[in-house]
Amino acid sequence: MARGRKGKRPEEGQYAPLPYALLKSPAWRALSGPAIKAFLELHTRYNGCNNGRLFLSLNEAADILGIGKATAQRALVELQDKGFLVLTKPGNWYGRQANEWRITIKPEDRKPQSTASNDWRSRQPKTEHGSVADPSACPMGPLRNHLPRHGSAPEPVRPDSPAASGSEVGR
Repeated sequence: MARGRKGKRPEEGQYAPLPYALLKSPAWRALSGPAIKAFLELHTRYNGCNNGRLFLSLNEAADILGIGKATAQRALVELQDKGFLVLTKPGNWYGRQANEWRITIKPEDRKPQSTASNDWRSRQPKTEHGSVADPSACPMGPLRNHLPRHGSAPEPVRPDSPAASGSEVGR
């Protein structure tokens, strides 16, 4: 197997490293599948000096990722809400310009000496009910209703004896 410069295998080409802190974060784990696909697509467009100028339109995202335009739009909004993506310049349909994006795990290249903002670190994912997820608040036992019961005791669906129902048997 022939090796190129610095021990790289020429057939492997470029790669997109993702830090474990990102991959194991609650924000990343709360992302939907289409959002992860959109993030990875934008990350592969980063070449080391174009963060803040990563072009991706809804039509192109839908086409490349094999999802609908509405799903692509929800994925990009989700990435923005969870701090993985920033819209740096909105696209223009009539000018045929795609949206310009910045991924927050890399430094912005328009600002010299900038560092990655990593906005996702400060965002907490929402649970199904809209509250902030807190794993320490979850009980380990089965869920029970601790509220007092109101109303009458439950009655059986079928009475135990015909006399209890007030009807006669064999009518």
